[in-house]
Amino acid sequence: MSDLAPTTGGGAAARTDGDNRYKAVQNNLRRLGQAMDMAGIELEALLRGMRMNAQRAEGLAVDIANAELDRKFVEMTNQVAVALGGAAVEVRKLHETAQEVSGLAHDTRRTHARLYEGLDDIRSSRKERTPKPGFFAH
Repeated sequence: MSDLAPTTGGGAAARTDGDNRYKAVQNNLRRLGQAMDMAGIELEALLRGMRMNAQRAEGLAVDIANAELDRKFVEMTNQVAVALGGAAVEVRKLHETAQEVSGLAHDTRRTHARLYEGLDDIRSSRKERTPKPGFFAH
């Protein structure tokens, strides 16, 4: 069996609050990247466990057959092995997707910093208050 346990918080690491200031966006992108990195690690462990359990189930089916038990037990055990193998394929796809999203989040964070960090430094360092977005559009 797997010793993976669901994490508490249900994805709260990537929750946003609608704050679009530079530092808040950077923080949200960082947290999203970290959450996807952690999901990738957990999915990789799950994948290894599923593959190992599928192999064990296959071996058990052979042992059951060699012990000349009822054929239905061999079939059921084989079905478990096939189901675990199929689920492992889907977990692999999910793992690849998590890695892709993680990479995109990190890339987006770097691009966002490159484009807006200078502006944020200027706006943060001056004493005067900055008008709200859209103020000059009226």
